Amino acid sequence: MSDTYSFCSGESPLLISIPHDGRELAPGMSERMTEVGLELPDTDWHVRKLYGFAGEIEASVLAAKFSRYVVDLNRPPTDAALYEGQVSTGLCPSATFAGLGIYKPNESCGPDEQRMRVETYWKPYHTKLSQALSSLREKHGYALLWDAHSIRSEIPHLFQGVLSDLNLGTNGGVSCDIGLENAAFRVAQQSNYSAVLNGRFTGGYITRTYGSPSRGVHAAQLELAQHIYMDESSYRYNEVAATKLSRTIRQIVQAFIDEAHRI
Repeated sequence: MSDTYSFCSGESPLLISIPHDGRELAPGMSERMTEVGLELPDTDWHVRKLYGFAGEIEASVLAAKFSRYVVDLNRPPTDAALYEGQVSTGLCPSATFAGLGIYKPNESCGPDEQRMRVETYWKPYHTKLSQALSSLREKHGYALLWDAHSIRSEIPHLFQGVLSDLNLGTNGGVSCDIGLENAAFRVAQQSNYSAVLNGRFTGGYITRTYGSPSRGVHAAQLELAQHIYMDESSYRYNEVAATKLSRTIRQIVQAFIDEAHRI
């Protein structure tokens, strides 16, 4: 067991990555943060709970313990922009998605501290992710990666309008076989939720880096609009709505797995 992430090994070829549901902060960090920052508003709230079915489908699960405000595990260590021409919150964010400061005046995460955070928190997660995928590929002949996320449905600072309920991303069809993409998205479209494929969220660093069908790794990202399973103001989990959503997510993920058996 790592100090920076949790990992549960499963027997299926699927690895579920949950990089943004962590709530812990680096030592000495909280004293330097604003009240808004300490609320951790940009957490992918309750995503690990939504994927509580992982053990039943024998999937492996890798989940970060630390907040994305420490370091964003779904961004490149170089801090290069993922979405050209759009607002970027950075590898070690200084502002929330709403544009509010995370740190008190005269406080920040400088270059040296950023490098330390990459070494301490970013690299261990990605080392384990890479190792787990290699192990699955060796065992099954291929590996499946499902990167699990959620976000507030309305963030004018980042995107216009209201986000679709289910946002499936495959890096424009590059990160997984077209059959897997179609199978997963078909289930999403047939659900009671609005769904889009490769829309505002096409997949972040994890999906783009590890998804490589030619190397036997098929990756997809699912970004959920948080209002479909929780109160976005209080962050309170809606048990009834979440149970329904979790059932749908499981069906989508299962379609992704089942189609992989056919390729």
